Amino acid sequence: MKHLAKLSVLTLAIAGASGCGWIYGEKGYFRDRSDDYLKDRVVAPMQVPAGQETRPLDPLLAIPSNVSLPTTKPGEYEVPRPTAMRIKENSSEFSLQKQGERRWVIAQRLPSELWPATRQFFDDNGFNLTRERPQTGELDASWVELSQLNSALQSRLQSRVQNLSPTQHLAVRIEPGVQRNTSEIHVTAAPSSASLEGALLDELMLALARNEERGGSVSLLAGNQQPSGQFFDSPGRVNYSEDGNGMPLLNLDSDFNRAWSSVGRALEEADIRVDDLNRTQGIYYINIAEGSRKKAEEKKGWFSGMFSSDEKYDENTPGERYQLRLTQYGERIQINLEKSIETAAPVDVSREVLQRIQEYLY
Repeated sequence: MKHLAKLSVLTLAIAGASGCGWIYGEKGYFRDRSDDYLKDRVVAPMQVPAGQETRPLDPLLAIPSNVSLPTTKPGEYEVPRPTAMRIKENSSEFSLQKQGERRWVIAQRLPSELWPATRQFFDDNGFNLTRERPQTGELDASWVELSQLNSALQSRLQSRVQNLSPTQHLAVRIEPGVQRNTSEIHVTAAPSSASLEGALLDELMLALARNEERGGSVSLLAGNQQPSGQFFDSPGRVNYSEDGNGMPLLNLDSDFNRAWSSVGRALEEADIRVDDLNRTQGIYYINIAEGSRKKAEEKKGWFSGMFSSDEKYDENTPGERYQLRLTQYGERIQINLEKSIETAAPVDVSREVLQRIQEYLY
């Protein structure tokens, strides 16, 4: 045992003195073989002697014919770039959303594109359409007797909804979504029934998907401009007014989430630069002397045209920086322009900015 230990120590000493080249070097016993595949070559297929019975032989690890030559030196290694992630092109155009007991459908379509198929769904399944307002995306439907509904739909509702009322009234509403070119579909039942609303939304979503596969359709009436200036595809009715002190205001009939998103898009399309924002306080910090950050060309903002050519223009002066504030009052959003939290913007500047934003709020 002692002789074996001495031999091991001697071997290690010799290996250390020689630099371990004969063990781990290029010709060593334990050499690095990780790059051997780079030196591999294609050889002629194996030939079987004549007269012998053979079976087709496929290479176990075939070398591709279009492999590019390595750009790194032997022994070096370069981490390959990751393949770009692709978004599924066949993702559903419709999805069911849920918040508590409330459910609604999100569609990657404009409301005017959804109206014909939505109306057809309720009409084809035997509902009594008591009111239709394509201009605002509202539809009232009902059934007096459960038996009047399409038998297949009636069976599915009975299997999913407990204590299904023999008489039911429904309010259907299609409105623009928070994101551009999207819509939300809401169904409200009376008497109230969350399970019935969810079941109908499921059925409607499937019907819309089938209609989409057939090519879909668009309601021209729903897409037309109304006398009030309101578009069906707009985020909500918007109007310009002034308060008791003569200060300009924009009033938007919408919830805060939709209003915030719509105003952000309007600022970008109006070429008004947003330096910062505070969604919690409902404030966009804007610079009307500069164009939008997303514009490709470097140019002065649209507001600079209000200055005469003889007047010195400085795009960094604090005079061109304002706060656009969104305040919620009940079901309405009020928008006003401020110099600071304690100071209102000049009336002429406020009027010019708000009216420009209004042009893009549809």
